[in-house]
Amino acid sequence: MKKVGVVLSGCGVYDGSEIHEAVITLLALDRAGVEAVCMAPDMEQLHVVNHLSGEVAAGEKRNVLVEAARIARGKILNVKEVKAADLDGLIFPGGFGAAKNLCDFAIKGAECTAHPEVSRLVREIVAAKKPLAAVCIAPALLARVLGTELPGHRLTIGTDADTAGALQAMGAAHVNCPVSEFVVDTENKLISSPAYMLAGRISEAAAGIEKTVQTLVAML
Repeated sequence: MKKVGVVLSGCGVYDGSEIHEAVITLLALDRAGVEAVCMAPDMEQLHVVNHLSGEVAAGEKRNVLVEAARIARGKILNVKEVKAADLDGLIFPGGFGAAKNLCDFAIKGAECTAHPEVSRLVREIVAAKKPLAAVCIAPALLARVLGTELPGHRLTIGTDADTAGALQAMGAAHVNCPVSEFVVDTENKLISSPAYMLAGRISEAAAGIEKTVQTLVAML
């Protein structure tokens, strides 16, 4: 059975992985007959957000790997233990955790840096010519890691001009994309879809994510 890594960034849209996007990704992979290998970095979250009020919970601390284990039902690896040789492909669901924990794009924009182990795995996957997908805001992470190595690689975060401009500043070629579609960089085996960067309903997010996963699986 083919294996696709799913990199999670916590649990909850405002400070971790967007749960709908993560679950849709896992379901689509399973329906395609692919084993999902969940992973996350073992690190403290940037901060904890109360998802009822939307406010930062002062003084609270949570661990990204521990929180992501909620989505993975406990079956999850520390990303530093995973190598590209263990996988046939890799996908990043979105959520603010991708831009707060896997990198600091939410804070620093185009001047951001990426988590070293996440960056290492992305580079390994690309060097091995294996397919790589990112959803929602997660393409910002790919732009940061790949901008100098694959200048002009094609990605989408939807249609937000400011965010698209930041991706381009990091070396990506941003392509505007409607919520239910996706963008493929065939040469570099990159697939991306806007999901909740544009979605108003879970079905809208699912349409693009399912197509993204199908395209990823076809490249395995």
